[in-house]
Amino acid sequence: MNRMLLGALAALLLVSAGVFWWQGRAETETGLPPPDDADAIEGALDAPVPDVLPSADVAGMRGPAPPASTELSREQKRFSRYDRDRDGRVSRNEMLSTRTAAFRKLDGDGNNLLTFEEWAVATGDKFRGADRNRDLSLSPEEFWRTRPKEAAKAKCSC
Repeated sequence: MNRMLLGALAALLLVSAGVFWWQGRAETETGLPPPDDADAIEGALDAPVPDVLPSADVAGMRGPAPPASTELSREQKRFSRYDRDRDGRVSRNEMLSTRTAAFRKLDGDGNNLLTFEEWAVATGDKFRGADRNRDLSLSPEEFWRTRPKEAAKAKCSC
């Protein structure tokens, strides 16, 4: 029993010594010491405040021209959309990142693995949606309905 009591007391002393040592290492301010003369402080506070603010005559001055914008080609815009980290290169991950929404739509059980069954169900649903007359074949007009939808364009270019 005495050993346990002495061990606990020794541990408590070590912890308290560590705390005091840690507190002693705290940094102090390295600023200027306070002035000794109290009159100097009062004199600085009593400095006159100017009634008129300074102004500058900018009549003949001209600021720098705004940067010129360049018209990007369609391929440059497309490349810029894929280049997410703007390093001038499109990595495999950047290229595939635009397809994640389509992948998630096909991944029925949400386990990030696309099985043949999940792909077959999605493709079968797409086929049934396009086959209007239910003859289990697609005419050219029905096949045309399976094309990717174009993005909506803006009504005006304001």
